[in-house]
Amino acid sequence: MTVAYPKKLLNTYSARDILQQVVLDREIHLITLNRYRYSEQRSCKDLTNLIEQLNGQPPQLIKDLSRHVSDEARHAMWLTDLLVDMGVEVNTPPGVSYIEEFERLLDGHAPGSDEFLINTLAAINVTEKRGCEYFSAHLYALKQAPQTEENQAIAEVIGKILPEEAGHVRWGNRWLAELARKSPEHRQKVELAKRRYGAIEQAAFESGLDITLGAELRRVGNLLDIAETMPMLNRVSYLAERLPQTLLAPDLQFTRMQAAQRAWKRNPQAFMDKFVPMFINGIQGNKPPQAVASAKAE
Repeated sequence: MTVAYPKKLLNTYSARDILQQVVLDREIHLITLNRYRYSEQRSCKDLTNLIEQLNGQPPQLIKDLSRHVSDEARHAMWLTDLLVDMGVEVNTPPGVSYIEEFERLLDGHAPGSDEFLINTLAAINVTEKRGCEYFSAHLYALKQAPQTEENQAIAEVIGKILPEEAGHVRWGNRWLAELARKSPEHRQKVELAKRRYGAIEQAAFESGLDITLGAELRRVGNLLDIAETMPMLNRVSYLAERLPQTLLAPDLQFTRMQAAQRAWKRNPQAFMDKFVPMFINGIQGNKPPQAVASAKAE
């Protein structure tokens, strides 16, 4: 079967590129950790909702998902303890929400069928892969950063989370492979689900980082990529439901304002020299500008 991996931001910046900038700014670093905490906490809710939708079937999957909830709750607890001990607020992170955008882009499937299982597991699998990529890159960046007591504490927590998240990826791969072995039709559905939810995840990922001029049109391009993985009859309704919000992008406009205000307050000269050119010219070059990392934190 096809093995899908997370793509770079706009085919330019890797997770390592971004995290190496993030760890150099304590404020952005802590906001990023809070976003991790929020994602782990939210996963508990989403996985619990899934268990209720499945209504006890199949039992082995219910058992696996229950353990998954336990893992995510433990990760949220570790991150919460870490942040509270450092005196950081554990509130809802500001800015464009990766989770909310991912869910907005999902296409609905009724529970009770193998197709529902395939699509659900593919969606979980692709987000877990992104999490592993970022936790791994974060650890790498921390090794290059000053070895302060705080950075060591952060690395210790992320180092405990990463192996369990990698286990979740392997678990998802096994379930998808098992479903694909049922028949050629099942294999085709698994491959299609990987493509579709890979495109959805990439779109959600980029929406949280790309706030530069023209981001709305790039979001539309991502939406069209997702629609191409659907049967022709479903494409029109999918695009009709999501295109208006994608073009207007109220969350993007609000995040732009927040990022601009933040950059101005931190350093008016840097705002004019770095933030404004980046906003106009887009995300370019070999290294992610500080504003990209700031957008992630926003």
